[in-house]
Amino acid sequence: MIDRHAQGMQTRRAVLGDVHVDRAEAAKSDLDQPFQDLITESAWGTVWSSDAITKRERSMLTLALLAATGNFEEIPMHIRATARTGASKRDVMEAFQHVAIYAGVPRANHAIKLAKQTYAEMEAASE
Repeated sequence: MIDRHAQGMQTRRAVLGDVHVDRAEAAKSDLDQPFQDLITESAWGTVWSSDAITKRERSMLTLALLAATGNFEEIPMHIRATARTGASKRDVMEAFQHVAIYAGVPRANHAIKLAKQTYAEMEAASE
């Protein structure tokens, strides 16, 4: 049987990076431990660990869904993850164009603003 928690941590680290995961793990408390386990096992250990589609495709889907549902606070984290998933800036913009057509221009516009800010931060950090 697959240990979904262990698989989830491995995938989470591969997608988000050790620094992000270590910071998130250090911030856990008894209060949110069950929630963190749920996310690690289901989102990372099952969905993100599936090989049915590529990490690049999954990254594009995730960003589009976050924008379409107005969950903007996680977009910068997933933009940073594109450096590990292989989703290019063009891929991200294509996903956000779908959001504009199917979920609304204001949501896509805000997601693009966040993406631009995050890419600029990433570029500045790599200099």
